[in-house]
Amino acid sequence: MKKIIDYVRNDNKVTRIVLMLISLFLSAILYNLFLLPLNLVTGGTPGIATITHYVYGINPAIMLFLLSLACVITSFLYLGKERTLGTLLALFIYPILVQLVQLTSPLTKVVSDNPDVLLLVIFAGVLSGVANGLMYKTGYSNGGFPIISQILFERKQISIAKSSLVINVTIVLVGSLFFGTTTALYAIIFLYINNIVLDKVLLGISNNKAFYIITSKEEAIKKYILDVLGHDVTVFDVKGGFKEQKRKVLMTVIPSREYYRVTEGIKTIDEKVFFTATDSYQVEGK
Repeated sequence: MKKIIDYVRNDNKVTRIVLMLISLFLSAILYNLFLLPLNLVTGGTPGIATITHYVYGINPAIMLFLLSLACVITSFLYLGKERTLGTLLALFIYPILVQLVQLTSPLTKVVSDNPDVLLLVIFAGVLSGVANGLMYKTGYSNGGFPIISQILFERKQISIAKSSLVINVTIVLVGSLFFGTTTALYAIIFLYINNIVLDKVLLGISNNKAFYIITSKEEAIKKYILDVLGHDVTVFDVKGGFKEQKRKVLMTVIPSREYYRVTEGIKTIDEKVFFTATDSYQVEGK
């Protein structure tokens, strides 16, 4: 098992580092061209860097470095050396890229002068989702406050999702005190779009649906899927948790475009059929 894990970690290491650099570069463009000019506080270290730049005039690149450095030191103390090494590269490169992209000040002026703020927020959300999706795919980390969430999970058993939500919401609310409620609402739209695009980058677009069907008319539905729809069916035995009654489950994977043919067909055959359908992002073999 350890050999398999080591292989996965080391396989295509150069490609993963290149993707991480692309992700950090996109994040630097996003921050300088959209978040900072629009005073869009979306949580995390960039949100605090935006606030401190507005209130105290601190260079965002410097603040990003200091915040990330504090998080990395905390990670060394509580999570150990091995789990912190993956964040070191981002610690130095991201602030440098933010500083370099700041040289494109004419572009930031064009963005900040654009009256269609909603369009800019939507585009920024898409760009953020792509950048974050690429980062997650590499297996590396851009550091920052997710480290704090990880520590809280391991030391206090506070879920990562809950602590991340509290941290980011707090930062967004603080930002609203300086930039107004409207900007905070734009930040919420940004975060929603970011999450949608991030999932698409990570998982891709689902072209198939996986059906799990429990029915009293097993043979009829199996025949419908095999002969009418032309798809294979897998049958396996299960036992109900309440009555502990043994049943059979039919499992089939079909193209998404045939979703309604499956649902309407099996409901016509058995009005009391129980089934669940989920997205299937990867189908291999026969």
